[in-house]
Amino acid sequence: MGDEPERLQKVLARTGIGSRRQIEDWIRGGRLRINGRTATLGDRVTADDRIQLDGRIIKPFKRIHKRRVLAYHKPEGVVCTRRDPEGRPDVFRDLPKLDKDRWILVGRLDLNTSGLLLVTTDGELANRLMHPSSGVEREYAVRILGKVDEKLLDTLRQGVELEDGPARFDSIADAGGQGANHWYHVVIREGRNREVRRLWESVGLTVSRLIRVRYGPIALGRNIRPGRWRELERAELRALLEAVDMQEEPAPARAHERARSGTGARSRHSRLRRRR
Repeated sequence: MGDEPERLQKVLARTGIGSRRQIEDWIRGGRLRINGRTATLGDRVTADDRIQLDGRIIKPFKRIHKRRVLAYHKPEGVVCTRRDPEGRPDVFRDLPKLDKDRWILVGRLDLNTSGLLLVTTDGELANRLMHPSSGVEREYAVRILGKVDEKLLDTLRQGVELEDGPARFDSIADAGGQGANHWYHVVIREGRNREVRRLWESVGLTVSRLIRVRYGPIALGRNIRPGRWRELERAELRALLEAVDMQEEPAPARAHERARSGTGARSRHSRLRRRR
């Protein structure tokens, strides 16, 4: 890491302390200080600066960060938040415990949506995967209640006006089904709140089931049961980084991680375990 000043939120996100969006909220809330003064959006820092979060000194330039990415199968009825006022189960109960880092969710799935949720310790990676400018595809399997004709599908491909702006599906593929319940696979490149459901509702149709089956180059697959997770393989991680124009970690660090985690069937089993 060089001596050139970098934006505060970028430096902190790289450590895994939070995503850029979270850190920007901390800055707006006055929780971060640089050299004794309250930080502002746009501040840049170097290793010589004294950074505090809620009065606690943090040293992001000295921290050795190990990038980890998990593919987690979120079940329905589970929330994507650490603190739920209603006491509902959250995704973090199923994830492995960390000593120093913290898990950052790459986007969210609402209570009644299941499927693939990427989870990482790398705030910069999470930010790039979620940012609209990255154009990373999200693919969903959708079960529709009601009659769908080609005219409605064309409308959804061309775009409709939602309350927070225009939206559309990049692609819609018929996935079969009988009667009033029919399955489709749809692709979008944004992560707006309930966007897939709202798009179908805009043409008078109801989503009776919604499953995210792919995020960028990573597919959910059939080998992860709901509530379980697996660590991404090296080739998958490389593809994910390439999708957002990021570099792999140095080879010695990866070799060290392999030596600690082990290889073969035993390692694969451990990646699929569920915290009990």
